[in-house]
Amino acid sequence: MSQQQSIIVPQISTFPGHEAKARAILRWLVQQAIVQPQLSHCGRGGDGLGYGIAVGASKVMHVPAGAAVADYLPFGQACNGLEVVTKRCIFTPMQGFDGLARCPECRTEIGEVLLDHLENWMPADTDNFICPECGHEDDINGFPFSQPCGFSNLGFIFNNWPAASFKQSFLDEFAQRLGRPIVLVQVTL
Repeated sequence: MSQQQSIIVPQISTFPGHEAKARAILRWLVQQAIVQPQLSHCGRGGDGLGYGIAVGASKVMHVPAGAAVADYLPFGQACNGLEVVTKRCIFTPMQGFDGLARCPECRTEIGEVLLDHLENWMPADTDNFICPECGHEDDINGFPFSQPCGFSNLGFIFNNWPAASFKQSFLDEFAQRLGRPIVLVQVTL
């Protein structure tokens, strides 16, 4: 299994009450036995901490009949945990990210200008972006990129859980519990 991250991001720059919502989502994942309740050294971030994969993880992933669960989930791998991000972050694919985005109003390609705007977005000077062509203004997440990516102060990083294997019902319930549309960002490391 290649090293990867599957990141669930709500489509809003500044999620209100993001830390409380992060705790609520974590409680739900623990109650479903999808992740372990205690932090351990199973993450990839700066401190290496995460919530390790638990036995219930297989119920939220598509594992073909007869296939080995280990081929689809990172049981037994050192980096297999969920990391919860509660600070403003840019979630994009690392390898092969083309940076192409369009204005949802005039459909003009504005990716380069939008990416330059992240210098203002990152320190929370603004949540919005204004299309330089037509003047349409929206949360930066309202401008669709050609590849899934997200910009938020809340994110859930599943280390070595393949994005393509998540069941749609799990993603739908995740979005419902967040009360926001989500994007699933696939990062290959």
